[in-house]
Amino acid sequence: MDKIKLWPARSGILHGIREVEKIGNSASITTHCGKTFRVYNSRTSRAARWLRNKWISEPCKDCKVPQWKLDKYSRTYFSGHYGSDLRK
Repeated sequence: MDKIKLWPARSGILHGIREVEKIGNSASITTHCGKTFRVYNSRTSRAARWLRNKWISEPCKDCKVPQWKLDKYSRTYFSGHYGSDLRK
């Protein structure tokens, strides 16, 4: 999450991450469009599965995620242990 700076919402929209504030075993994520999500550190979470399996319908129009970042994300391979931890 810290490396790709993308977050899938429950609606299937891919948001760009502006800021991640780590709070214990959870984090507060602020997107470029101003939405804030409170998430937990879990490799089996919905968001971790969606990022690994690329179950995204479209990028957020308000976040204006650049095309190069979407192309890089589509070419990236995630294993079950990558892309889901809040720790560095």
